[in-house]
Amino acid sequence: MDTSSLQTSRRTFFTTLASVSGALSVPRLSGAEPHTVGVFEESARPLPLNNDSDVIVCGAGPAGVTAAITAARAGAKVRLFETHGSLGGVWTSSLLGYLLDFDKPGFNQELVQRLRERDAIHGEGMNGLSYQPEEMKLLLEELCGSSGVKIQLHTRVSAAYRDGRSLKTVVTESKSGRQAWQAPVFIDTTGDGDLGAQAGCEFEIGKQKECPCQPMTMYALLVVKNVADIADCIHGTGNNGQHTAPKAFQEIIRRAGVTPSYGHACLFPIRDNLVLLMANHEYGVNSSDAAQVSDATLRARAEIHQIVRGLRKLGGAWDGVQIAATPEQIGIRDGRRIRGRYVVTKEDLIQGAKQDDAVVKATFPVDIHAVTSEDNKKSAYSNAGVKMKPYDIPLRALIARDVDGLMMAGRCISGDFIAHASYRVTGNAVAMGEAAGAVAAISALSKRLPHEVPWSEADPVIRKSRVQS
Repeated sequence: MDTSSLQTSRRTFFTTLASVSGALSVPRLSGAEPHTVGVFEESARPLPLNNDSDVIVCGAGPAGVTAAITAARAGAKVRLFETHGSLGGVWTSSLLGYLLDFDKPGFNQELVQRLRERDAIHGEGMNGLSYQPEEMKLLLEELCGSSGVKIQLHTRVSAAYRDGRSLKTVVTESKSGRQAWQAPVFIDTTGDGDLGAQAGCEFEIGKQKECPCQPMTMYALLVVKNVADIADCIHGTGNNGQHTAPKAFQEIIRRAGVTPSYGHACLFPIRDNLVLLMANHEYGVNSSDAAQVSDATLRARAEIHQIVRGLRKLGGAWDGVQIAATPEQIGIRDGRRIRGRYVVTKEDLIQGAKQDDAVVKATFPVDIHAVTSEDNKKSAYSNAGVKMKPYDIPLRALIARDVDGLMMAGRCISGDFIAHASYRVTGNAVAMGEAAGAVAAISALSKRLPHEVPWSEADPVIRKSRVQS
């Protein structure tokens, strides 16, 4: 048995070492003492082993829930693990509140239709829509339940073990302790590529192999006195949407005496007097370093409270504005990108690449948020001079190159920094999850590896799943 979680590659080791070094350089909380990093050898012990699944999906964000539902609808026995206490990932645990590049067939359409039936979505059409996070949580739970997906929340994948090239076992940590799980096929939808890294795959983070990364953002749900009184500060949605923050809100924040860390702070409509605030950037944070992410989370939450207190002091339409909720997980744009059998590149975007095994056509532009606070003063985001054309993401970018039996979906697929800045939005994550779920189910049930399943065989399975839904 290849204990790949312990025997990382030399390059991955130095990436990890750089993350640790970066964590030590971040300002610590008051009273925290500097520490050194040593080694502790944990004793081996037997773990309870479960092998009743065909497909195991790790991470229940937009890509993960879609992959799990699609695989289950295709006849596979599916387990879905999620670190937080709800399904939806960035949609719910991070309170993203906005659906981008969503005008695509399949589960994207189904999700919007079902949210409309619940009166839980704001905006016409299929793109740039805001939604109610609590309704999203419940809907995803119901869809997983009706499809037969076995969900385990509050559970994090902590190790992966291979037999030669084949991923055979993952280990999770939860209130139930350490548990081992086996399946023919695994899908990494952790966002940060946690499973791929633990399995020994090559990966990149950020701009040049490692950070600098795009900044993290903490959103917040606010309750205002009367949303009609601040209508000129609310971001457009749907067919009337804009991807620029209203200038009126910038002026309001300036009057409040606050300078947000994000240069284009804006508000999104959710429902009635409930709005979503996007005003925070946390720069230079490596998402694979828990200490860095923790510090960023605390800074971000403090900033949100500072902004809201400033708005409240203005009185008038802002009198009594209060925070209804901040997320349990800060929003992460950049994490590990696991090396697949194809790498989506900047050149693919420029050329509008077409692929025989295309699982989705991405249409969202390159959206790189300023990587430093100094860059933010010049421009909060840019396209790095890249004018993209709609391009295909191939199935090969969703299949790990270094490990057999492992697929990826969402922002941890195989691509470069520029391409990732386009395909990372959730409309593409859903479509990738749908593709990965279908291929994984076929692979497991036919006793083939994912790279042995042609896309021509998987596409009809997805279409049949759509009809049945």
